[in-house]
Amino acid sequence: MKHCDLMKNTHIERLVPDHIKRFEAYIPSKPDDMLMKMAGCSRLFRLNNNENPLGPPPAARRIIEAYPSLRASVYPSGDAYHLRCKLGDLFGLHPDQILVGNGANEVIGFVIKAFCQEGDNIITADKTFAVYEWVASFSGFEARLVPLKDFTFDDEGMLSLMDERTKIFFVCNPNNPTGTYWSEERLRRFLDRVAGRQIVVVDEAYCEFVEQADFPDGMRLIAEYPNLVIFRTFSKMYALAGLRIGYLAGNREVVDIIRRTCVVYSVNGLAQEAAYVAIEDKEHVLATRTLVRNAKALLTHELDNLGLTYVSGEGNFLMVRLPMSDSLAYRKLMTHGVMVRSMAGFRFPNWIRITIALPEAMNALMEALFEVVKHDR
Repeated sequence: MKHCDLMKNTHIERLVPDHIKRFEAYIPSKPDDMLMKMAGCSRLFRLNNNENPLGPPPAARRIIEAYPSLRASVYPSGDAYHLRCKLGDLFGLHPDQILVGNGANEVIGFVIKAFCQEGDNIITADKTFAVYEWVASFSGFEARLVPLKDFTFDDEGMLSLMDERTKIFFVCNPNNPTGTYWSEERLRRFLDRVAGRQIVVVDEAYCEFVEQADFPDGMRLIAEYPNLVIFRTFSKMYALAGLRIGYLAGNREVVDIIRRTCVVYSVNGLAQEAAYVAIEDKEHVLATRTLVRNAKALLTHELDNLGLTYVSGEGNFLMVRLPMSDSLAYRKLMTHGVMVRSMAGFRFPNWIRITIALPEAMNALMEALFEVVKHDR
């Protein structure tokens, strides 16, 4: 029996809510071996997911390499107790002000489920990390999207869409994919205008890469703004993306509410132990910043030589505008063994996002990009 006939005969379709029917599932890329076979290349440089090419800090590597296999049969700490205590010490917060999740994606769901009900809305940018919009939409809530202004979150535009059913603002700072950010002064001004009426989530997934003096440390602002929730992750700077671990922090009363929506035991024990030691490695942070800073300088110089427009802000990535379709450029670059992120899904048609990587990968990118752009002109 065909799939479509099964849907009709069992009446499953009538069980599906309208907001789920309208939502299109995200399709992740295939494994490397399949991608190389499809593209006809013998190597693949992944410059699409903003991963740290240096890998995890040394102490975290030792935890991963020595993890006892028998521990796989034992449930982990259900609330990441020791990691929360460590994070509390580092940021001057009570451990109960922190929740750990299976990557930042899970904690986004925690917050939306905690505060939104039918008829509510969230507000964010139209060109940012898409999971805020996705989770709201497939949960049945309206996602109000405000166009970026000069590649930056538009604070006035966001405030203009606020109404009595607005529950959460999501601000990605620095923003993925543009790398732009709100200064502490601008963030404070926005929080003062909201005046505690909504939850303000500031996603600081890339904060450890920022070296600008006016960049706000959201953790320090929690005491002043009880409606502020901060997201951070171990996936980017600390290179634990494969272990899926992120966290949020906020006022204790707010976090107690969010905790009601948490799924316990969702963060595995290896991730908790690796994150516990990774967060202390300041040398790893400095080494990664140096790599990103130097590689960006070389890459932007080459992009200038090619006459290409780019946006290079904070974070371990930058965006490039190409004189062709981003999907076409993606396919052509793949034949050279270079994988980038096409940006049509971010509502940036004809742009690609490039993750900063080690010299070998950067050289391969520039050689491939030169060939692709040269043949298009």
